[in-house]
Amino acid sequence: MSAYGAIARAASGPLPSTTWLVRSKDPSANPSVTLHHLTLQTARQQPGLVEYLHKVFADELESGLTYPQEVGAASEYTEDQFAAYYFAADVIVAVASTSGSKDGADGEVSALGFTAVVSGRSWEECIAGCYYVKPNYPGRSSHVGDVPRRVHLPFLGSTSQRGRGFGGALARSYLHYAPRLGYEASVFNLVYVNNVASVRLWEALGFEKAGRIPRAGRLKKADGSGEEFVDAWVFYKKFDS
Repeated sequence: MSAYGAIARAASGPLPSTTWLVRSKDPSANPSVTLHHLTLQTARQQPGLVEYLHKVFADELESGLTYPQEVGAASEYTEDQFAAYYFAADVIVAVASTSGSKDGADGEVSALGFTAVVSGRSWEECIAGCYYVKPNYPGRSSHVGDVPRRVHLPFLGSTSQRGRGFGGALARSYLHYAPRLGYEASVFNLVYVNNVASVRLWEALGFEKAGRIPRAGRLKKADGSGEEFVDAWVFYKKFDS
């Protein structure tokens, strides 16, 4: 669901899985990730996947550092709430590859499906991140898309997967998938200014700062000493035709 009600899916069927290179200076880093277009129905065919993603997202909300949603001390962010929010439209899930060359090209169609690339690994080990793509506005402005604000936890992924180069691969793949899902442009409503890595990444990919919202977020401080108000950037990009 969104603030405007139910969201109509942009794609009538799953888009092809693709491979994206991981650009990391660490020679031991995974060479690539494969991206897979899932729905709630297909995700639930993978035992434990939705539960795992729900836990990661709930933990991120609890941290109070990145997303605007706030869960009260006496409340629980349920799996049903997560599914209704995160899987309201199109979801792209990245799986880390265990082998392969770093000399390929971004966006090559992968012959392997989601189950094959998981290869019996735990979700904690193989899920490199994920993101949703859905209309930012309703009706006559629904051609403008939105994704979550962060790149590591893209976007969404476990703490153990941060700093491994996955964020850049997922961000580049967004520029591939969003136009194919029917969107002409993208607006990120809230990229908090203290999320320096995300700000630099979106700028590097050609996103423009359309505006700055003062005191847009009441976030927890990273050192645990309380809360603070943080400004946010609004980022915009028109996709290449």
